[in-house]
Amino acid sequence: MMARAAATRCTCTGNDGVISLAKFPWSRSIPWVRTALAAAALGLSLLYLPELSLPVRGLLALFLALALLLAMRRKGLSGLLGLLALFADTVFFLVLASIGTDRLVWLDSIFYLYLLAEALMLYTAMQLVLIAGICVIFCLALPGRAIVLLQPTIMVGGIVASAFALRLQRDSARVQLLNEKVNEAQKTAEKAREVERQRIASDFHDGPLQSFISLQMRLEVLRKLLERDFEAGMEDLKQLRTLASTQIRDLRVFLHSMRPVDVDGANLVATARRTCEAFQKESSIPCAFLGADTSVGLPQEMTADVLQMLREALANVQKHSGASRVAVAIEKSPSGLEISVDDNGHGFNFAGTYTLEELELLRLGPASLKRRARSLNADLLLESRPGRGAGLKFRIPLQ
Repeated sequence: MMARAAATRCTCTGNDGVISLAKFPWSRSIPWVRTALAAAALGLSLLYLPELSLPVRGLLALFLALALLLAMRRKGLSGLLGLLALFADTVFFLVLASIGTDRLVWLDSIFYLYLLAEALMLYTAMQLVLIAGICVIFCLALPGRAIVLLQPTIMVGGIVASAFALRLQRDSARVQLLNEKVNEAQKTAEKAREVERQRIASDFHDGPLQSFISLQMRLEVLRKLLERDFEAGMEDLKQLRTLASTQIRDLRVFLHSMRPVDVDGANLVATARRTCEAFQKESSIPCAFLGADTSVGLPQEMTADVLQMLREALANVQKHSGASRVAVAIEKSPSGLEISVDDNGHGFNFAGTYTLEELELLRLGPASLKRRARSLNADLLLESRPGRGAGLKFRIPLQ
């Protein structure tokens, strides 16, 4: 697991467990804090520790030069270089703790807190725990009054920083998991929107668009007829006006089917009953409804799809069947939710009873309802009685 520098950008916790830096924008000042502490350590050692050996003083000076060099870098530390910087800071603290006096305990404490802050912001939680553990073991093993004075700070600071780092890593992992779920939900919603756009385009092509194409052709025929026989043309114009009124009605039905479904909570039956009442009022076709006003246990999203499917079935009856009455029934059974729509209209141009698979294979039946049935994982049964009507039955599995 590599260290991540905050000098260029903040990172998020991933599979490698790197702690998020989003809450630590001031972490870019760490290189200069290191330089200031190194300079203070070197200067105060000259003042309070004149007997310090030359190799140790040279080590302090070397660390100051290294800190200044890292602070002047425009790029942050990452990878092996970042780990080496953390290692150098840890060694420098241990050197300070071993050579310190009572008057420099405060400097040792400040550098230790700096070391924990650096590890918390730029490295993983496990790396911070490792650094804190090394410092605790080192200070417990060394004798000396300065070390004893430093031990409470090292132990309390290490425990608090380690607990905070582990908690932050866990929360960051949860945030990442939630982000992944949000991305999946956005992809699912986008796919659903695309499917719905395709369905609307297909329904418009099969419905209102075909009606307007037919109207355009009839107008062209009327123009030619008026040139040859004005009286016959006027009679055809009356029929064309009736056709236009029918197409306006069909277009209203299509637009009505595009409106969002008003779901009455989880009570599908009550909302379906109101849908049938609205259909009867708009189409003047009597619509009998059978169903108990009880909850059927469908999720709200699936309930909306079921109601939309019912509206499409009734719209097809109004546009194409020529029926004088319709019957709708909703029943909950052990095998699922069963919805049936029966009419006494013309029926389809084929006879018999077909399942969804058979309709797909023979390319029969309304395409929009077949798409709805597939999306709901529902069984569909279509019965066509030419001249005597048709019946649709859906069986939706309850989860």
